[in-house]
Amino acid sequence: MSANSHQDFYDSVQRYFDRAAAVTDHSKGILEQIRHCNSVYRMHFPVRIGNDVKVVEAYRVQHSQHKLPCKGGIRYSESVNQLEVMALATLMTYKCAVVDVPFGGAKGGIKINPRECSVDELERITRRYTAELVRKNFIGPAIDVPAPDYGTGPREMAWILDTYLAFNNSMIDAYGCVTGKPVTQSGIRGRIEATGRGVFYGIREVVKNKEDMDALDLTTGLEGKKVVIQGLGNVGYHTARIFQEHDALLIGLAEYEGAIYDPTGKGFDIEKVMKHRKETGSILNYPGATNIEPTEKALELDCDILIPAALENVIHNGNAHLIKAKIIGEAANGPVTADAEETLLKKGVILVPDMFLNAGGVTVSYFEWLKNLSHVRFGRMGRRFQEAASSRMLDVVESLTGRSVKTEAREMVTHGASEIDLVRSGLEDTMINAYHAIHKTWRDNPKVTDLRTAAFAVAIDKIAVIYKELGVFP
Repeated sequence: MSANSHQDFYDSVQRYFDRAAAVTDHSKGILEQIRHCNSVYRMHFPVRIGNDVKVVEAYRVQHSQHKLPCKGGIRYSESVNQLEVMALATLMTYKCAVVDVPFGGAKGGIKINPRECSVDELERITRRYTAELVRKNFIGPAIDVPAPDYGTGPREMAWILDTYLAFNNSMIDAYGCVTGKPVTQSGIRGRIEATGRGVFYGIREVVKNKEDMDALDLTTGLEGKKVVIQGLGNVGYHTARIFQEHDALLIGLAEYEGAIYDPTGKGFDIEKVMKHRKETGSILNYPGATNIEPTEKALELDCDILIPAALENVIHNGNAHLIKAKIIGEAANGPVTADAEETLLKKGVILVPDMFLNAGGVTVSYFEWLKNLSHVRFGRMGRRFQEAASSRMLDVVESLTGRSVKTEAREMVTHGASEIDLVRSGLEDTMINAYHAIHKTWRDNPKVTDLRTAAFAVAIDKIAVIYKELGVFP
């Protein structure tokens, strides 16, 4: 990605903020404090790669400390630079605020191509990066808590945890220094799917509103909706899987090697597509599909819902006028530029913003952090008691009525909430409440013309209140 693209991404975030700030009544001082990044740490460190030593460029940005710890993922990509990380950290602040997760925004990045590194090399780079963060006090369960992002996952988070423990082996809450860990390393069930499931909950709420769907000439509900998903990494795959489970039609799928389209309109089976990709190394040439190259052309397919779930700035001035989707759900961070958004809004597109829609990851990361601080798995204390109480209730019903409850019905009624049940329930509640707050601001404030401005306004209001209550500003 070019330097201009990073500048465009950062500028877009600031333009969105300024547009929303204009519809609030907060003082210039508060707005300036909220707008700017508080701390930017740029580092270079040496790592032995084979027989050579490579100097690695990396970043950690803390946008806001209005609430602690700061929170944000770490991405591994050759395109990483300071402006990109600053933009992502800024979005994290607003994202946490809009879904009521009590963190300040942060982000990290290492400028490498993880596909060109061996596992040993990735581990050395990750551990050295963590050591640099420890030295500057940029990581800790009460300071700054990283998580996975593009190019990273549970494995890298386990390395970060282990390195942090080496420096802090007597800290009782040390496991809360990072989230997105494997479940065996005090991670939480449901974290891997969290962002994709959050996308599903968010879009499901969007298509429930009859007035909004009538304006798009669409029926309510996800059933039968034609969906195109760009990016089949962790977020895109789980989004596709859950959409398919709820009878949406996956008519287009795109990855970096190319894209495929289902000419029958019946939709792809995501599991079969992923199996084909694993066997052949590509989604191209999937049986019965039409190949689309270059992959960006998939964004222009005729569909009801378009989900860009890869990188930023994929919808821009050059292709916005070609977009045919009626709803765009930003599963990735910053996939639509500010200029492109203006074009899309004029066409009547409902654009569901990233700072809300992909907040499922940080929401479940919050649950994981709480689990680490409480030192107990969710559901452990009450599940069996809940099941026993429900079973006793059914026993009373059977004795009073003289009729037995079928085994299947008994199991359904007496099922106690497991950790993943509670995680999914908490995520669903979070996404539903956040969307309705955003939607209400959109529809009730005549100065607010779109969901993104509404989301930013909601976030700004929540952060401004904290600064006022702290007495920082009048």
